[in-house]
Amino acid sequence: MDTLLLSRIQFGFVISFHILFPAFTIGLANWLAFLEWRWLRTGQALWWDLYVFWRKVFAISFGMGVVSGIVMSFQFGTNWAVLSERAGNVLGPLLSYEVLTAFFLEAGFLGVMLFGARRVGPWVHFFCTAMVALGTLISTFWIIAAISWMHTPQGHVLQGNVFVPGDWWAIVFNPSFPYRLAHMVLAAFITTCFVIGGTSAWYLRRGVHPEAAARMLRLAVVFGAIAVPAQILAGDQHGLNTLEHQPIKVAAMEGHWHGGAPGAGVPLVLFGVPDQQAERNDFELALPHVGSLILTHSWSGEIEPLSAVAPEDRPPVLPVFVFFRVMVGLGLLMLAVVAASVWAWWRGRLERATWVLRGWQLLSPAGFAALLAGWWVTEFGRQPWVVYGLLRTRDAVSPHLAAGAVATSLAGYVLVYAVIFGAGIWYLWRLLHKGPTPAAPGSADAAATEVRTPARPLSVAGEADIAEGDAR
Repeated sequence: MDTLLLSRIQFGFVISFHILFPAFTIGLANWLAFLEWRWLRTGQALWWDLYVFWRKVFAISFGMGVVSGIVMSFQFGTNWAVLSERAGNVLGPLLSYEVLTAFFLEAGFLGVMLFGARRVGPWVHFFCTAMVALGTLISTFWIIAAISWMHTPQGHVLQGNVFVPGDWWAIVFNPSFPYRLAHMVLAAFITTCFVIGGTSAWYLRRGVHPEAAARMLRLAVVFGAIAVPAQILAGDQHGLNTLEHQPIKVAAMEGHWHGGAPGAGVPLVLFGVPDQQAERNDFELALPHVGSLILTHSWSGEIEPLSAVAPEDRPPVLPVFVFFRVMVGLGLLMLAVVAASVWAWWRGRLERATWVLRGWQLLSPAGFAALLAGWWVTEFGRQPWVVYGLLRTRDAVSPHLAAGAVATSLAGYVLVYAVIFGAGIWYLWRLLHKGPTPAAPGSADAAATEVRTPARPLSVAGEADIAEGDAR
């Protein structure tokens, strides 16, 4: 357990926590903007009740994401000083642009969104919600730009051992950036979608909040029917891009050790246990040619095998191989649940189909698990490079940092995170268990509904909805 391994474990631990909460809040912020827009368009109080409920969930999740992000940023200076010294001219500005654009935008409008419902007009409040949602997407843009540059570095100039920006357009819009950005944003949206759908299914099975739960579940099904197939397409395109720029990572994902005879193609390994020392897969179950069809879109296409590079240039194959299958397997399960939900809805049984509700409930955390699995595939698969092909991970760690210091700080992180995030997750569970309730008379949230201004003339049915909401 040397300094390098401990620093990698510590960074992996911290960033794994950090990625969950920002990804969830990306989806939640845009969900909140949709809910408030629907309330303004229809005047139905139920939309506002849902907005208030999920806004509380967003506030807690946003806070935990900020805390974990601050801790993560410190490690660049403490554990990865050589990376900061050599790549800081590129990574530093990209992370600063996130602060100057996304953080400032979110900070400027978050307070009004959370506490200003009765102090500003309804459309001004909606604008603030939309700006917070936009801020989360801008933040994603800059973070993915920085990460993508580390995977497919472009636009820099080497001055000695230091990376210096040469072309900022090439740095930001590097070869893997558009595919990685689309894949990440869709993953964040799907994660939130399945939390909403799973929560709704839980309410329906318990017989509580039936109207709100039915509405949320239908929206989750509609969005899932769009986003999950789109994610499969984005993942396919991202895979083709990775095959072009990081072929050894794809070989590790597929457990492809050696090239076959001409025309043999690449099999799809459904199951196996990669043995890195022996350069083989034990207990392998594979489908001939199917790997070629998926990876190259041809029946007998070839990819570069792991044996094409020296052993020290290969990533750890076992975690890349396993986590890739976890990600894909969860994605297929989510697709199956969405398809079953569409079928049940078409038959008029969506809210009563117990097996569909159980599926949503069981898969409510699946987005988080798939997100982590995909992230680990990406980061394990990049090894042994921290800047792919240019700077090895072992050469990026702080040279004079004692292993004992890293072990102590890692233990401290584990303890503090267990307390803080354990309490936060427990509070989120309490909020979700309680569910959406009508705003209490005299509260700020109730007062906000009294000043709404519908965007268009209401029909008789719409006026009835407003009257019903006022009575509530």
